[in-house]
Amino acid sequence: MSDPTSEDVFLFPGDSATQAEEASLTRKIVIGPGLRGRLKENKVYASRGGQLMNKKKTTFWLNSFQRRYIPAKGDTVIGYVTGKGTDTFRVDIGSSEPASLSYLAFEGATKRNRPDVHVGDILFARLLIASGDCEPELVCLDSSGLKKDRFGVLPTEGFVFEASINLCRKMLDERHPLTKALAKEYRYELAIGVNGRIWVKGHNLRQTIGLSHAILGVEQIPKDQLDDYCRDVIGKLSGF
Repeated sequence: MSDPTSEDVFLFPGDSATQAEEASLTRKIVIGPGLRGRLKENKVYASRGGQLMNKKKTTFWLNSFQRRYIPAKGDTVIGYVTGKGTDTFRVDIGSSEPASLSYLAFEGATKRNRPDVHVGDILFARLLIASGDCEPELVCLDSSGLKKDRFGVLPTEGFVFEASINLCRKMLDERHPLTKALAKEYRYELAIGVNGRIWVKGHNLRQTIGLSHAILGVEQIPKDQLDDYCRDVIGKLSGF
């Protein structure tokens, strides 16, 4: 999977996303959060302020600071199960309304073989439907229809904490200095929801808490100081 690429372009609401419009002339593109448009008319514009990002020049979105999570199709999110109905679970994903999750949206689930999910469980899921006209709908399967040991109920041994949506999107980039440094030095589990929630599990409680503080602290570090910050974090966590 290719890593996202940032354009040195910052857009205000209503500005035209020229790079996306030019790309749409030669190939089919997908526009994500922060962008709106009429692709048939080759018009793409910003619905909020932020930095223009792209992946392979085929997918474009805006990276911006926002307090309220706005669901978008394909987003990976961390949610809390708040209720169980006849056929669906109700899941809090931090948006203006809860999302629904079908009992059948799990690997191997059938009407007789229902998943072992309870109120209070923490789920890592993907948004299948996100529209202003209907409630968000989740699935615990990837786009190929398989679980691949990623989606589903997260182990209770881990720790979930709140972070800014901007930080969550940055940490999804495998090239981020902190992500690379931690992966090189430690074995741990990490699930990042772009709805502003991160789940982490180290080999013990102290390391788990240390990892969470390291991730939260990196947001305020300038780019030219990231390498020093990562070395300092690795040194402090070495005793855990």
